[in-house]
This record gives sequence, C-alpha cells and structure tokens, in this order.
Amino acid sequence: MCGIAGLVGPGADRALVGRMNVALHHRGPDSAGVHSEPGVALGHTRLAIIDLSPGGHQPMEFGDYVITFNGEIYNFHELKATLPGPFRSASDTEVLLHLYARDGARCVERLEGMFAFAIWDRRRRTLFAARDRLGMKPFYYGLSGDTLAFASELKALLLDGSPAKDLTALRDYFTYGYVPAPKTAYRGLCKLPAAHTLTFADGRLTVARYWQPSPEIRIRDPDAAVEALDEILGRVIRAHTLADVPVGVFLSGGLDSATLTYYLDRPKTFTLGFDVAARSEIDAAATVARHFRTEHATEQAAAGDLDAALAVMPALFDEPFADSAAWSNYLIARAARRAVTVALSGEGGDEHFCGYPRYWQDVGRAGLAARVLARILPPLSAFGQSMERRAHAGLEGYAARFSQLTRPQLPALLDPRLVEPGYDDLWFYRAHWREDLEPVQRMRWLDLHTNLAEGLLTKVDRSSMAHSLEVRPPLLDHRLVEFALSVDPALWVDRARGEGKGVLRRLMGPRLPAGHLERPKSGFGLPVRRWIRQNPGLVTAASGRLQAAGILRRPIPADFRRTFALLSLDRWLTASGPA
Repeated sequence: MCGIAGLVGPGADRALVGRMNVALHHRGPDSAGVHSEPGVALGHTRLAIIDLSPGGHQPMEFGDYVITFNGEIYNFHELKATLPGPFRSASDTEVLLHLYARDGARCVERLEGMFAFAIWDRRRRTLFAARDRLGMKPFYYGLSGDTLAFASELKALLLDGSPAKDLTALRDYFTYGYVPAPKTAYRGLCKLPAAHTLTFADGRLTVARYWQPSPEIRIRDPDAAVEALDEILGRVIRAHTLADVPVGVFLSGGLDSATLTYYLDRPKTFTLGFDVAARSEIDAAATVARHFRTEHATEQAAAGDLDAALAVMPALFDEPFADSAAWSNYLIARAARRAVTVALSGEGGDEHFCGYPRYWQDVGRAGLAARVLARILPPLSAFGQSMERRAHAGLEGYAARFSQLTRPQLPALLDPRLVEPGYDDLWFYRAHWREDLEPVQRMRWLDLHTNLAEGLLTKVDRSSMAHSLEVRPPLLDHRLVEFALSVDPALWVDRARGEGKGVLRRLMGPRLPAGHLERPKSGFGLPVRRWIRQNPGLVTAASGRLQAAGILRRPIPADFRRTFALLSLDRWLTASGPA
C-alpha cells in the first residue's frame, strides 16, 4: 500500500511532486521517490508489503515505461510465469509494469487485487491510469490547461492552490453522506470511478469503464451454492494474506469477520469496544477468538472520542464524510498497527450476502397513510422524517429511507444558494437503478455501484492509511462479488425469519461457537446519539457556524437524526475555509 502522485504536461514540476509525496507520507513511510523528465513528474511513497528490499522502490522503470503503483496484485506470481522478464525484484509492481508493456490497457482485465496506478509511456507520450474494480484504492485528478495532476488523496492536489468549492457537491453530500464520483468537493478536481481507466495524451483526457459484473442468476440449488461458496472463500481469503509482513484480522462479533478468521491459521485478531454495553462487541469477539485460538487484542473507545473524531476527520477525507464508523475504523487500525502492517476486514459482506434488513423489508413499498402524513407534517420533525421515509416507492423510496436528508428536508434546512432549481438530487442513485432486476438484486446492484466505493471503501482506506496500515476486504474480491450476484437471492434472504446471508449461515453455522449466529448485529459502529446527548453544545455550536457560513437556513432541530453528518461538515468547513 502506498501513495501515488504526478504531473503530466507543460506544468510538470518535480519540486511540487516532492511536496505531494510529503503530504502522502502516512500512506508510505518506508521510502519515497520522484521520477522526472521533460513534461512528466511521478511521485511515490512506499509502505513495503511485498519484497521489502530496495528492489521494490518506486517509481519503477522498465524500457519505455515508468509506473507509480498503490495496491496489491494477489495473482502476480501466476502472471509473472507468463511474462518473459527479465525481472530485477520480487515485487508485484514490476510484474504489473511488464504486464502493461505486453498487454497495454487490457492488463487490468487480468489483475486480481486492489489497485490504483499510473504508467507513463515515453514513446507514445501517454499516461495510462486505472482504479480497481470495486474502488478499494483511490485516484483523484484534475486538469489545468494542458497539465494533468493526480494523487491518492485530495490533500496532495490542494498543495498547488485550493480551488473553489463545488456547491452541488455539498448538496450531494446531504443526500448521500459523501461526495459521489466523479465529483469532489472542489471544482475542477475529480475522482476516477471504480472499475475505470484514465488515458491522457496530447492534452486530451479519456475515462472508460473496463469491468461490469453480471446480475444474471445462475445458481439456484442451495447445496451447490454452499459448496461453491466454501471453495471460493478459501481461495480468496488466503490469497489476501499475501505479504512479507505480519497480517491480522479485524474481529467484530459478527459473521463476516468470524468467517475470515476461520479460513486462516490462528491469526492475530483485533476488536474495538465501547462504553455502551449494547454496542460493544468485546465479549462476542473474544468468544470467537478463543474458538479459533487466535492471538487476540482489544481496544476501548470512550465517549470523549467524539470530539477527537470530529477534529481528525477533515484531514482524513479532505472533504465532508458522514459515516461515523470511520472513527471506529481509525481506532481499530491504530491499535492493529502496533502489531501488524496488514489487516483483513469483513467489509462488504452485508452488501453482497444480503445482511441488511433492507434486503427483506420491502424497502420502497409506499404506504398511503405515510404518503398523506408526509405531505402535511413539518419535514424536519421526527414524525415527519419517519413518514417521509415510508411514503415513496421504487428509487424514491430507497433514497428516502437511506439518504442523509430526504428531498423535502433539503430546501427546509439548507440555505437557498444550495437549493438549485430543478437539480436532480438522486442523479447518482438514478444512474445505477435497475428496474429490470428483482428487488433484492436491484438493491445489491445499487449498493455495488454507489455506496460501496464512495462510502464504505473510502472509509476503510483513509481511516487505515492514516496509520500506515494496509486493510484488505476479501469479501469484496471481484470474484466473490460475481459469485454472490449469480446466486438466487432467495438463497440469501429468508423474509419469513427476517434474516439474510442464508448461504453463508448454512456454511459457517457448524463452524462457529454455539449461538453465534443468533446474536444481534452490531459491528464497529459508534454510539453517536448517546455521545451527542452527553455534549449537546457540540450541535449548538456547529449549527451556528453552518448558518453563518451560508449552509443552513435555520438551526439544527434537537431531534434531528443525521446530526453527525452536520457535525462532520462543520468541522471540514472550519478546517478548509468557507464555501
């Protein structure tokens, strides 16, 4: 895992790329390098995971090609066996570089792993870049005149001056809880979407998708599904332990992380607990750790951490981000980094194995009474919020249930300058909504193309790389994603019992401690509401600043349900300057 940066074009400046490296030092504290030639400067900060020797140093050259690479290629040994070489290192970076020299842009189709990289082709005067299929690794870029700048994080791109904030992106934040790709919070700076490549030549920029899974259902036999899942989990999870450094597991009290632990040989495991017993996973995780005889460690988060979280998060994400679980991920990553350099996480299992209640609760089925009440109740009242989330069908119903603010709430709470007439607040969801799919498959498809890369995986990357810890989510390996989509949703979801993950439950039930599958789901989520009640002054102060900044038109209601999103935005604006 590393940090990458670069400038391509007449404005390429080696000194600036050197400063970009410094801004990304936390992503790669082991070494740093800059490659420069007329019109090009590529930077890299290295967190050494595979081939710890100087042979893995980047940027790396081979013939006419120079690469700066962030990520891990789990099948690089197999790929290496198909390439002529010569090879000077034992790194996956060199294999990727040779693969591109042979296959060009089609190299991405053969990669199994997580990655964001850029390769400069001297002969063709072309930069080729790519982001992995699920969006585990970030890639930001901006075009100024004929010069392209790119980096792993926005903070590196902001070194050359902070552009104006994009008010439509801030409005999107109030819908999604993050700024959806390709937007960022800044005008002129973009995210490369997951599963896309970028090509820059002669001042022209081209972005294209290279992977799309199939939603076609092919497996309907429950025994065949369990057998196939067992095989692919064993193969994928073990592949994700590829490293020349210690590897651990984030162990909550849930099924997904316990599954990771089962397929490994007594790994080091790490759990985060809270001062709220109902939200703490310590006891359940300890039971699993004893069952699998792991080397187990626990970290405790206290209520006072809320203010610390709000102070740290703006620098983590460089734009507003509403998922409070980023802080719990930050804390568990900090604890794990004392013992390991790589950790596996169970992120993504709820999306692809249907672990959320929305997969069996008929989300998007409108109720007549709710529709009537939603029209007459104040949209920011607790009852009005509840009715609005039950008043719509289809995409509107999904968005009303899971957005930070519903569509009536946006103009009721936001300053008029953020309420652009005719703006489609659901554009990101709408782009990936598939009416032709059955309901469960439709929601999985939407999660895959929206919230996973921009929300969940952004959270995982920033909160772990802040501590120079590489976190790998094996359950989001694209091979497992493709398999999960091919299984009949009826095998994942039991509507009568109100539970999901059916195939995984059948597979893992006999392998886990007695009663583990009957535990209520918790995870590493923070007890935010309780912590906010303990410090109401945080909300009052943030509300006043957001009104003064021209973001809110009225104070935050006392019973508002999405308070953390507003607190996070307030701290980001305080750190980055007015919108």
